[in-house]
Amino acid sequence: MQLSRRQRRALDAICDTFVPAADGLPSATAAGVPDAILRALDRAPRDADRRAVAQLLSLWDVQRFSSSTQERRERILCRWADSPVPQMRAAFQALRKAATVTYYANAPAAWEAIGYPGPLGVRPDAPPRALAPATVSGPTELTCDVVVVGSGAGGGTAAAVLAAAGLDVVVLEAGGYYDDADFDGGEALAFERLYADGGAGVTSDGAIGLLAGACLGGGTVVNYTTSFRTPDAIRAEWAAHGLPELASASYDASLDAVCRRLGVTHEYSTPGTRDEVMARGLDALGWHVDAMPRNVRGCDQGVDCGRCGFGCRLGAKQSVVKTWLADAAAAGARLLVGVRAQRVLVAGGSARGVEAVSAQGGHRVVVRSRGVVAAAGAIQTPALLLRSGLANRNVGRWLRLHPVTAVFGVFEEELRPWEGTMQARYSDEHADLDGAGYGVKYETGPMNPSQLLTFAPFRDARQHAELVAGLSRTGVVGVIVRDRGSGRVKVDRDGLPIVEYRISPHDAAHARAGVAGGARVLQAAGARRIFSSHVKLVEWRAARGGSLDAFVAAGDRAGYASGRCAYVSFHIMGSARMGGSPAMSACNPDGETWEVRDLVVCDGSLFPTASGVNPMISIEALAHLNARRLAARLSA
Repeated sequence: MQLSRRQRRALDAICDTFVPAADGLPSATAAGVPDAILRALDRAPRDADRRAVAQLLSLWDVQRFSSSTQERRERILCRWADSPVPQMRAAFQALRKAATVTYYANAPAAWEAIGYPGPLGVRPDAPPRALAPATVSGPTELTCDVVVVGSGAGGGTAAAVLAAAGLDVVVLEAGGYYDDADFDGGEALAFERLYADGGAGVTSDGAIGLLAGACLGGGTVVNYTTSFRTPDAIRAEWAAHGLPELASASYDASLDAVCRRLGVTHEYSTPGTRDEVMARGLDALGWHVDAMPRNVRGCDQGVDCGRCGFGCRLGAKQSVVKTWLADAAAAGARLLVGVRAQRVLVAGGSARGVEAVSAQGGHRVVVRSRGVVAAAGAIQTPALLLRSGLANRNVGRWLRLHPVTAVFGVFEEELRPWEGTMQARYSDEHADLDGAGYGVKYETGPMNPSQLLTFAPFRDARQHAELVAGLSRTGVVGVIVRDRGSGRVKVDRDGLPIVEYRISPHDAAHARAGVAGGARVLQAAGARRIFSSHVKLVEWRAARGGSLDAFVAAGDRAGYASGRCAYVSFHIMGSARMGGSPAMSACNPDGETWEVRDLVVCDGSLFPTASGVNPMISIEALAHLNARRLAARLSA
């Protein structure tokens, strides 16, 4: 992306305001942060986003920002952070995350200063890639029985079931193929290769980050291996949406098949320091705590495990690349990478293939088939359906995000929170805060710099650097809100998805309760300092005395609405949901769209409501169930 001299001067000044040269460390510009941000913008799908950034930078220097002192620049940034105008708050958060996450992902001197070891490097003894997906180098036409759009938890599972039934299957994946020998345990390369939008996706108001996998295997390559079965209460809730089979033995059979294939056990749930801290606090309070079920084999639960969100170097994570996609390929399925589906081909009211385009060269790809599985995730699947002309009002509606915020505790002991089992303990102490099954789940997770910086407040550069400098002694309690409110996926004039979502007052109240609860857990575990993910610095320090009531009250003043508190979604669900009638759902009880026969959804888009637990097992079980029924119809 090319900038004018004035625009570039503004970008450099903004980055250096967030991360100035200090204590012998290079500034953001000296570390190449502005150039890295511009390269990331070059990879963004929307020209409109690049134009918006250029316009913002043109306006930014009207206040002579770049020639001002550090202190004045910080005051200007904080005015944007605290603005009553949502767009200004969103711009601040985008700039903050871009500058700080990019800096600490690319600056070895900064790693040394905070005691972080940086990327582990590629394993020299890593095995060669096990799969051999094809790429497209020119206009391509294929025929098959079923074309599967997306290769993540849902698409990978569906492809294996359909191929095992003797059907000719083609899988289209928009991202690339990466395996053990490609993973270096570093943030920069992982965000570029493995995550949608380079990990920078957000809702339309910029208030909630959206993290989704965008490679062969999708989210199962980068998720935290947490493998909860669909809770019975959720199954009953879903059954009441006109889906009685989800409370039946048939769905049990799919859950069993998925857990068996993924090797789900508690064998590799030894808590690392982060989980020990959280469990210590939960035990001290007498609150619920339990072990995580995980889909791993041969996991080290140590140095490598904490980097598993950047791809498992050990091959221990049983992603669909290691399991279902391997099964599908062995049964004859053809895998294509770097191919993005544009629309479903419909003839006589039935799905008859997919029209796509290659990432390299923009070549037209047409796959003709007797059925189509849409499994591109709960953002891209409704976008595909909308581009294909589906008009059911529920397509794109009922989006759930499980908004996540976090509370951090700084301890006297070193925790090295970037190491240890990804997730080993959780608590459902406040899983039902309203008597209707809506509340929060407490989980922890690995803390590489990007995980802290995604949530950390910024009021001035010195304070921010102090928070990052304490990373090695910092623990975290993640607050996962089971959202009752919902959002929507639309498409713009270019057919690209737009995610509209604003956290509801009901769900914000639950986030508040979760932040208060997480702080109590950390205090009980012995934290000497506690801070939240609010835009304003909301903290408690043991040395200053006082109760956590003042911390909670400060959080109330800072607010939990969009742009007042940092949220991220790791679980994107519900935007093409199943149900008993087209009046309240996009898909019928078989996962087939009401409008187009043989077009079956097989991903988290199907969830009638938020799952309340990490959704991978539920996604795969629904895909397994729906693919079995599609295979039976097509085979007949």
